[in-house]
Amino acid sequence: MKVAVFGLGYVGSVTAACLAGNGHDVWGVDVDAAKVDPITAGRSPVVEPGLDELMAAGVAAGRLHATTDPLIALDGADVSLICVGTPSTSSGSTDLTYIRRAVQDIAAAARSVRPPASGVHSIVIRSTVPPGTVDTVVEPVLAAEPPVDGFSFAAAMCPEFLREGTGLADFFAPPFVVVGTSDPRAGQALTELFGFLATPVQVVDVRTAEALKYACNAFHATKVSFANEMGRILRHYEVDAREVMRLFCQDTSLNISPYYLRPGFAFGGSCLPKDLRSVLHLARTNDTDLPLLAGTLASNELTVRDVVDRVVAGPGREVALLGLSFKTATDDLRESPSVELAERLIGKGYNLRIYDSIVNPSRLVGANKRHVESKLPHLQRVLTDDPVEALRGADLALVSSTDTQVVEALLVHPPARTIDLSGRLGAGVEALPGYEGVGW
Repeated sequence: MKVAVFGLGYVGSVTAACLAGNGHDVWGVDVDAAKVDPITAGRSPVVEPGLDELMAAGVAAGRLHATTDPLIALDGADVSLICVGTPSTSSGSTDLTYIRRAVQDIAAAARSVRPPASGVHSIVIRSTVPPGTVDTVVEPVLAAEPPVDGFSFAAAMCPEFLREGTGLADFFAPPFVVVGTSDPRAGQALTELFGFLATPVQVVDVRTAEALKYACNAFHATKVSFANEMGRILRHYEVDAREVMRLFCQDTSLNISPYYLRPGFAFGGSCLPKDLRSVLHLARTNDTDLPLLAGTLASNELTVRDVVDRVVAGPGREVALLGLSFKTATDDLRESPSVELAERLIGKGYNLRIYDSIVNPSRLVGANKRHVESKLPHLQRVLTDDPVEALRGADLALVSSTDTQVVEALLVHPPARTIDLSGRLGAGVEALPGYEGVGW
């Protein structure tokens, strides 16, 4: 394929060289001759191990070129990969000036260059951009250009996951290759473009692809800060946090795993809130700030508050709460966010009927019993043993349980509005009128 790569900084240079190294005819485009000239001479404009050699081989083979003229690069090109900068503004927002300009240049060039053999040119954002950029920036620019016979555009997002210093290895062995587009022509073009990689191409919704890089980088930053906060507190107790984290990372069931990494309701139970408070107390007694961990408790509270606010903002006073314990298959109600939710709604005058297939007030003992009695002293009165009974007359269902009986009851007796707190109720429930996800 003939590929135009707009922007010859770190991402663009690595992308151009790697694609050329695997047989594509690649033309790098940049307004800065200081980036174009080294590539023409077979050298990399950026420092990256192995990139000079790969570029020299691509130029020598006649598959890698660089130019300041977009018309040369776009003549007959199948794909444009936009790798320009997306810097922060003074307010922290993303400056999309260079993205918009590149798309405008590509769209305008259609009037002056040969179309690709397929008649379809895929414009692909490779830079990191906010969700909605393709829809609200790229597509309007393309729509504003007069149509050209034999030339149509398909827009897509294909985020990069390259680390400086290991860029070549990351390109050839990426964690995933994700293409976000609503146009199957772009999906097909990029599947062919990256077909030499062992990692399969996943075609998803365009905003999902745009959001993915933000999620990854936010998590990476969080991990760095988490490890540093643990070191900041543990050193006061003569603990080597490096050894703690070495052992920590050996747990691939919970610590380094997909577990917990699902949007949903707040955390609770007998361990997480208590132990997090204990760590924060240790920090206070040692005059140490742990803002990330302190923020975790605050964020958890906001999750509960958000659901309460959404209930209050909607119509109706009859609420079915399906699921009361802090997790499925247990009757542990200690610091359950569903108990907290029930207490707040009852306090605001809502009529609640609660169903939980496991919870039986007569069998609760010890701290578990004391906790629920302090929060919901009239639990026996509002608890039902049938989800259908809980749903009868309800204006709204708040659902954390994934019990089969709960799902079946929702499908047969759906309320006007359902807020899914688990994200695991299945396609049938998600298709119901009035369905809402707690975080999706």
